[in-house]
Amino acid sequence: MTDESSPSRPIRTTTARRGARRGLRRSKTLAVRGLTREKIEEAQLIFQAFEQFRPRSRGDCRNAPRPCPWVSCKYHLYLDIVPQSGSIKMNFPDLEVWEMTETCALDVADRGGITLEDVGMLLNLTRERIRQVERSGIDKLRAALGDEADDDLFMEDESDDEDSEYDYDEEDSDD
Repeated sequence: MTDESSPSRPIRTTTARRGARRGLRRSKTLAVRGLTREKIEEAQLIFQAFEQFRPRSRGDCRNAPRPCPWVSCKYHLYLDIVPQSGSIKMNFPDLEVWEMTETCALDVADRGGITLEDVGMLLNLTRERIRQVERSGIDKLRAALGDEADDDLFMEDESDDEDSEYDYDEEDSDD
């Protein structure tokens, strides 16, 4: 029984799904175990036929046409392959490769630093998830470097207020 005075939880509709503010659908994962042996062999034949045209280095692909057609490249933003299971995660299930504004993570990195929000848009993830991945990476680097870790090497992200536009120093305060 429900209490008439308590607010009910809103019904989740297609417009209320994650990413609706950006018009994006959640990524979709395709399991390899769901594919037939014939489909796997067909994909391998196609892959082998085009392998000779695939760029071998960053220099080969830097001036190649965009959007990049090589979705099997580990730097391509269209899909990710999970090495442990071999499953394929389609980051943008509603888009075709040629509809994407950015397709190469290396192109984005060459332009320089971008915000967590921008990274989230490129990977179809939330800004919070990108922040968590960044934090995990920094922790792993600190652990790998051990005592050699210099705090100047890492971002000072101890602040709870990540959305602040201004960086206040103690010297600037009038307290």
